[in-house]
Amino acid sequence: MDSLQGFETTGNPSVALTPIFPLSMTTVSAAPAATTTTNGNHLSVSSLSSSSSSSTSPTTTLSRYENQKRRDWNTFGQYLCNHRPPLSLSRCSGAHVLEFLRYLDQFGKTKVHTPLCPFFGHPNPPAPCPCPLRQAWGSLDALIGRLRAAFEEHGGKPEANPFGARAVRLYLREVRDSQAKARGISYEKKKRKRPPHNPPSLPPPNQ
Repeated sequence: MDSLQGFETTGNPSVALTPIFPLSMTTVSAAPAATTTTNGNHLSVSSLSSSSSSSTSPTTTLSRYENQKRRDWNTFGQYLCNHRPPLSLSRCSGAHVLEFLRYLDQFGKTKVHTPLCPFFGHPNPPAPCPCPLRQAWGSLDALIGRLRAAFEEHGGKPEANPFGARAVRLYLREVRDSQAKARGISYEKKKRKRPPHNPPSLPPPNQ
């Protein structure tokens, strides 16, 4: 699974980001807090794992999924704060979610071959190539699922959920299809095996 990185916004572009702390989508590890200065204002930036653990009492044990969802939610909140101009969650749209996903690509670890690459469509390239690294479709899909759930858990209305916007769904589908072609990997969902259905046995006929 790919790993995401922390970020800070500088300057006045819509999103000009500089990574400042590590963030993993799959690992749960505490990291020390860091403080940075943006336009003269002090902004305290902590890793998501440490911020989630600080708000959880020692007697409460969250599942790996809940821990990850909390870190992802805090990451997106930090992204909105660092955005120029800053964005509130109520003003966040599907377009901002796409902006966030594209930003994460720079921290991806999945090789995605370009059409001109001789290994295009090759699942196991025999040699290295200069093709870019991207976030894997599965990582982005899981991330959006967690953020979509977190949005509603924090009081957001399902019909106003930016993570469930049609543009986001289309983008994920486009990433899945393009990566499947480039990497020669099928992303078909595995069907669950249903347990065999045994019909109830009938009582023996009366003699």
